[in-house]
Amino acid sequence: MTDSTNELHAENTSEPTQAASSANSPVSQPATESAAPQLSAAETSEFGRVDEAGNVFVRDGDAERQIGAYPDGLPENPLGLYLRRFESLEATVKLFEDRLATLAPKEIDQTLATLRESVIEPAAIGDLVALRARVEAAAERAQVRKEQAREERRLAKEAALRERTELVERAEAILTQDPHRMHWKQCGQTLRELLDEWKNLQRRGPRLDKATEDALWKRFSGARTQFDRQRRQFFSALDQAQTDAKRVKEQLIAEAEALQTSTDWGATTAAYRTLMDRWKTAPRASRKEDDALWTRFRAAQQVFFDARRAKDLATDSEYRENLAAKEALLIEAEALLPINDLEKTKEQLRQIQERWDSVGRVPAADHSRIDHRLRAVEDAVRAAEEHEWRRTNPETRARAEGMLGQLEEQIARLEKDCEAARVAGNSSKEKELSEALATKKAWLDQIRSSMD
Repeated sequence: MTDSTNELHAENTSEPTQAASSANSPVSQPATESAAPQLSAAETSEFGRVDEAGNVFVRDGDAERQIGAYPDGLPENPLGLYLRRFESLEATVKLFEDRLATLAPKEIDQTLATLRESVIEPAAIGDLVALRARVEAAAERAQVRKEQAREERRLAKEAALRERTELVERAEAILTQDPHRMHWKQCGQTLRELLDEWKNLQRRGPRLDKATEDALWKRFSGARTQFDRQRRQFFSALDQAQTDAKRVKEQLIAEAEALQTSTDWGATTAAYRTLMDRWKTAPRASRKEDDALWTRFRAAQQVFFDARRAKDLATDSEYRENLAAKEALLIEAEALLPINDLEKTKEQLRQIQERWDSVGRVPAADHSRIDHRLRAVEDAVRAAEEHEWRRTNPETRARAEGMLGQLEEQIARLEKDCEAARVAGNSSKEKELSEALATKKAWLDQIRSSMD
């Protein structure tokens, strides 16, 4: 728009040169009275004319003014230059009208000022009044467009402010995470992406006022600085904690290695169990170092437990013959059941127990199993002995016989009462007496059983 208007100015200001050069053009003739050109209808138009002296005039509203001259003679089309100038002005105005919806207020003001200046008294032939009216009509539309553009810019700045503020808040939200749960690498990458987004918003979005822009950048930059500080502090503390953890576990490894050649099997096993408990509660070193430390700790224990296992295997080999002997004794002991002759069974079991003790130890894996089988036989004999004692005890027997007589009398009376209730047709009474009779008979059978 502005370039077209500038071209128009250049053309207007070059008129004297063009008029002077027209004398040298092929169509120019010497300016003598005998050679004066005759004007024709082609040398006049609705808005301009050329007089006999070669002066060019334009009708500008109700007035007429001279806009040029051909002192050295008329060219072939003397009004053509001025008609083209008017067409150029019209084209410039139309271009402004077409682009008005896309121009910023500053561009509108600059272009409109240039257009108004160019149509004040242009050296052009055409409807200048209508052209000025178009410029002013465009100026009125330009005012509306300027207000619209200002509103668009205001809304764009509000949107830009929201975008920048949201971006800053996303950066600040990262700092609210627990440092021990934070994914530092991922969060660092997020902050770098937010920085790139900030730069893109600056490049493509409207600029905020300096105070707002500076305040938001200070918050954003501060969040990044604080993140970097927290990350350094966290990993520094982590390195120290892992160093301390490594020192603690090195000490546990040293203690484990000191015990690995011990032959005090029971006490050393308990000591290793305590070391394992301490290892579980010890802090962790880095994953790579912790795995290596654990391998050393397990290797130290393994030396001891391999030695203990070798000792147990050797011992178990010696005890397998004892196991076979005791299993043979178990067959003899279990054959004593069920008990028919208590005294004979007791004597046989006593002999088996003596032989059992003389055999000696069996492999640890079988000790509980075979002891349990022998205790089962011993418990059966002991139970039979207690039953026999209760059965033959005079005091217990006398008490049982007295209770037996009482129960027999009670049963006889209940049977009589039950029969009477049946004859009388008292079914509820009969049922009650029958239940009491059944209970008494059960007691009687239990007492008789204990006396046999």
